[in-house]
Amino acid sequence: MSSCSLVIFGATGDLVRRLLLPALYNLAATDLLPARCTLVGVARERLSGEAFRRSLADALRLHLAGPPDQRVMRRLLGSVRYVIGDIDSPRTYGQLASALMSIEDHGEVSADRLFYLALPPMMFATVATHLAAFGLTAERERAGWRRVIVEKPFGVSVDSAHALNQELTDVLEPHQIYRIDHYLGKASVQNIQTLRFGNGIFEPLWSRDYVDNVQITVAETVTVERRGRFYDATGALRDMVPNHLFQLLAAVAMEPPARLDAASVHAAKTTLFDAVRPASANDPRHDIVRGQYRSGSVGDASIVAYRDTPDVDAASTTETYVALRLRVATPRWADVPFYLRTGKALSRARAEVAITFRRSPTMMFPDEQAQRLEANVLVLEVAPEEGVGLRLNAKSADPLRAVDSVDMRFDYRDYFDAFRAVGYEKLIHDCMVGDATLFQSAAMVEAAWRAVAPFVDAAGTEPSFYAAGTEGPPEADTLTKPDGRRWRPITEGDAR
Repeated sequence: MSSCSLVIFGATGDLVRRLLLPALYNLAATDLLPARCTLVGVARERLSGEAFRRSLADALRLHLAGPPDQRVMRRLLGSVRYVIGDIDSPRTYGQLASALMSIEDHGEVSADRLFYLALPPMMFATVATHLAAFGLTAERERAGWRRVIVEKPFGVSVDSAHALNQELTDVLEPHQIYRIDHYLGKASVQNIQTLRFGNGIFEPLWSRDYVDNVQITVAETVTVERRGRFYDATGALRDMVPNHLFQLLAAVAMEPPARLDAASVHAAKTTLFDAVRPASANDPRHDIVRGQYRSGSVGDASIVAYRDTPDVDAASTTETYVALRLRVATPRWADVPFYLRTGKALSRARAEVAITFRRSPTMMFPDEQAQRLEANVLVLEVAPEEGVGLRLNAKSADPLRAVDSVDMRFDYRDYFDAFRAVGYEKLIHDCMVGDATLFQSAAMVEAAWRAVAPFVDAAGTEPSFYAAGTEGPPEADTLTKPDGRRWRPITEGDAR
């Protein structure tokens, strides 16, 4: 692939400036962007093409990890176009069609087109319908490929996800739709499958025979910031669990796919989601804790209560934290509890999967030494650190202390000379080359919502409360204590 047009709807939005644009810059810097790639922005703001280009350059200077390379920036922004218009106006798509025809007729790029919908989900069907009506997504002979990327969340329930999938497939072919979850673009998330399936020492231990419990944590220090209107209608459960947390769950718990291609991986993940159940089959209310942050401080920053956030109901019961206890109804994972939690305004930003193994028999050790032996814990670190930690027991060098716990650690920064990715680079590149492995299929999305539905139904109305800057509501301990387990402290940075 030597050329294409990349059309971004919502081109002046925060997602484009903070994440998509730096990702495109990184692709250009590593020669993974097509040699001739024209960016076409579509938005309502009345900007000239030159003003739009300057705004993109300013965003790069602000959001890149270091100063931009002027050569790379010229290559990325040299052929930028801009279309002004509302996404529900047919006139906008007529102007876009003219712009693309001009670009392609003058030989600037081939007819390959990627449409990125950096928009709220309720706008996806509108844009896709207009694109199809103007023939912009038609794949005719020698016309090149046409692909559409849509952002999460994909609906807010099983029914809405199914309706959205139906609306998109009414006007697009299934192979043209790329449902993106930027977590799947993280090397540390992809590494979970490599760790499992590429190392003979792990997969034989990856089952109920050796695993005691699995904890998946996505903790954020940020608040809802300027997303109050969206967040108050959505909440942590719908916003995070069916996508980010379930993608981590799938990487850890799915059965080995027949091949590492899109069809096989999607089928394995869909089967896994269909096997997810609340741990308490008769009463899922015992398997969910919802929390909402009150005022407090995160580091040196003072945080106002969620209910005092702009565009949030002053009596809101929306959760900013959710913890779940679930099980995976497969022979591999029978009776192994899975604990999932995510929240905002917590004490530390941390995303990880912690796999705790069953304790080794200790009858050969004296009682005092046996008490020091800890369970082995394998920690798959996703963010902000990226790596793997393993907690082991070892003979202490202290002659009065026979055994102690030690950590073994692998850190990406120590082994790989990689640029600072934002998580979108590989996904955009994969879409351009037609590899959907790291995207979500319609069946996966709907299976995830079916798994989440019992927790949504059991959620209740009033959340528990926690001070901003803490580890969440104390009530979350009610999920682990009945099983004789405990949550890993969010503030810990090793495999303890």
